[in-house]
Amino acid sequence: MSTHLSDFDYHLPESLIAQEPVSPRDASRLLVVSRADGSLSHRTFAELPELLAPTDLLVVNDTRVIPARLLGTRQTGGRVELLLVEPVADAAGPGGCWRAMGQASKPLRPGTALRFGELAATIEVAEGEGFFRVRFDQGGEALQAALEREARLPLPPYIRRAPGTADLERYQTVMARSPGSVAAPTAGLHFTPGLLERLAARGVERTAVTLHVGPGTFLPVRTDDVYGHRMHEERYLVPPDAAAAFAACRARGGRVVAVGTTSVRTLESSFDGAALRAGDGRTELFILPGHPFRTVDALITNFHLPRSC
Repeated sequence: MSTHLSDFDYHLPESLIAQEPVSPRDASRLLVVSRADGSLSHRTFAELPELLAPTDLLVVNDTRVIPARLLGTRQTGGRVELLLVEPVADAAGPGGCWRAMGQASKPLRPGTALRFGELAATIEVAEGEGFFRVRFDQGGEALQAALEREARLPLPPYIRRAPGTADLERYQTVMARSPGSVAAPTAGLHFTPGLLERLAARGVERTAVTLHVGPGTFLPVRTDDVYGHRMHEERYLVPPDAAAAFAACRARGGRVVAVGTTSVRTLESSFDGAALRAGDGRTELFILPGHPFRTVDALITNFHLPRSC
């Protein structure tokens, strides 16, 4: 089966890409697509409780965006930028080691010394395709504290402004608990504490899984046949209570409503054909036309950019 990247193209004027979030969060517009007849209706996100039933289960992604963008210099003075992806847990030697995407004025090679304010680092391994293993001169809590001071929040590339103080809170979902993402699961950004309370009052159950959004969210699809595109692996966790909530929803005949494609990919990757498996894992699932959904009955998602999947 062949599906061309151009099938996902449409005209999107840059003037329609909001550079600041709407306030309050749940004032965002909501386009509802009926699965029964394909009809469209225009609502607001605050009306979500009216669209869900008391038997439904809402599955959210509770990942939290970390300050992952580092701007600094090489020892020779040339500029360098790193986007931290994930810590390398089994690294040997002093300091902390991270896998990162990197770009610089000149190629980054093993042994290259880097400086980010008070934080020093060295390129250990060049993995290819712009990925590196980087060792910092600090580790543990000291490294985390230094990253909080020196690193920036990585806003999406379609936001044409520098991150501000307000983004530290606004570019997190109100469900964010588990640090590890380089981008927010954006479908969850429209929820407010009040909306969650009204959903609970209606009887809609909520559970959380974790998928740490990786750099694949920033990378373009470079193949014309999208089936040739390889997704970068992302880490996920399905807690036992989420697996139990999924089973209970299925038993009562309710709908599983996923908030965002990250929740969908976690659920689909964790399903063994009969039940949702609790535990952690890694997924490179790329959901394309014809995918046989096994775990999700409805999806809340944002619009995707042209020529992205």
